[in-house]
Amino acid sequence: MNMFVKNGTGVLKRVLLSKPEYLKAAKINEIAKKWDLDLNLKKMKIEHELLVKAYEDNGVKVEYLEADKNRPNSVFARDFGGCVKEGYILGRFKLPIRYKEHIDYEEKMKELKIPVIARVEKGIFEGGDFMFLNEKTIAVGMADRSNEEGVEEIRKQISQYGYEVIGVKLKKEYLHLDMCFNLVDHNIAVSYKEGLPEDFVKLIEEIGIDIVSVPEESIFEHGCNLQAIGNHRVLSLKKNVKVNEELKKGGCML
Repeated sequence: MNMFVKNGTGVLKRVLLSKPEYLKAAKINEIAKKWDLDLNLKKMKIEHELLVKAYEDNGVKVEYLEADKNRPNSVFARDFGGCVKEGYILGRFKLPIRYKEHIDYEEKMKELKIPVIARVEKGIFEGGDFMFLNEKTIAVGMADRSNEEGVEEIRKQISQYGYEVIGVKLKKEYLHLDMCFNLVDHNIAVSYKEGLPEDFVKLIEEIGIDIVSVPEESIFEHGCNLQAIGNHRVLSLKKNVKVNEELKKGGCML
């Protein structure tokens, strides 16, 4: 049996990206409204290349979904679904501008020989809300881009594999769970703790996860939106000075 993704903090071996060839500014969420600037395509391409280099320098193979002017937001590659060790869950986007991604990412995953094991067809679900807490417990945020109906569809379809799916209600302006909570090591998360439901905070404490706390404004500056790549290594923005210092104290390498 092939194993695809068994947790959120193990050694990352392969990622799927899409280059920012056609991305344009659109005021479709609170973060975009906050900055209200045109996007600098040249700078985006440079930063994307730096991300690719960071992956490759750490032994991660980078696959690509070819950029397409008819799906400019496919650069946010995580959002099309969520991966588990048996395959992947195909999500359902809230915004029509992203509907073409359903088709194209499914075709790409088929090309990569990664099977779809669940589909969200009535509710909404984006991968930015998908988070392993441990190998059998998955949190799914419910802010602006995923809802209870979508979470329930996921729960019904993957429970047969032994997964427990926890819905996490959040403020709409937080957009996705990964904007305010992210696991960076098996026992360390970065989060705006006060923005999480009390029962969820209790659960992660019971699991044994310590929280590196950030202020609410960090959400809108991607202070929690980090990437664990395994063996205590984390990709983080350089400007996240305080968070990066705390993670280093906790044994993480950035």
